[in-house]
Amino acid sequence: MSTTTAAASPRRGRGGRERVLAAAARLFATQGINATGMEQVAEEAPVSKRTLYAHFRTKNDLVIAHLQSLVTSGATLESVLTREDIPPRERILKLFDPSSPSPSPTADADAEADTGPVRGCPFIDAAVEFPDPDSAVHSYAREQKLRMVELIAALLAELGCREPVALAEQLAILADGAASRAMVLCDADYGRHARAAAEVLLGQALPGRD
Repeated sequence: MSTTTAAASPRRGRGGRERVLAAAARLFATQGINATGMEQVAEEAPVSKRTLYAHFRTKNDLVIAHLQSLVTSGATLESVLTREDIPPRERILKLFDPSSPSPSPTADADAEADTGPVRGCPFIDAAVEFPDPDSAVHSYAREQKLRMVELIAALLAELGCREPVALAEQLAILADGAASRAMVLCDADYGRHARAAAEVLLGQALPGRD
């Protein structure tokens, strides 16, 4: 029996699909996607297997829905790039803040993030666990990482950068690398090193801007 099922019980009033996605987010973050079985997700939710498969016919369907929920909830590294309440340059630099990556849209996960293990980029994690570049999960992860470059490039163009796409690729590499190393080293503040490099790149590409 899952050790966290009891904690999930108060959520029984929520819809089955939402409970399944919340359970999947917790399990995928703590033990990985391939190590998590559909029956375990159903137990953690908790829902019947019939309800689980009514919403998600296959494991791939569940994984993609999980990744999509992270995007729509703003619980990803890239989400800060669409924050219109933050100036464009600062949005880019916030990619390297300790609080930017968030692996789960749940309040419980947000609270746990302050004391639990540091998580990396969920799209990179998913691509690693589904290495076939033609698989649906890997393809979706690739789309999101390409979208990240597009978002950065758009902000750079707004700031007057002459070669926004090339610089966006460099900044994306820094952000993804920092997130991965932060996870491996379990150092939530590791992004400060990449932020210093990003500031140098921005300073060179955007002369006259602080």
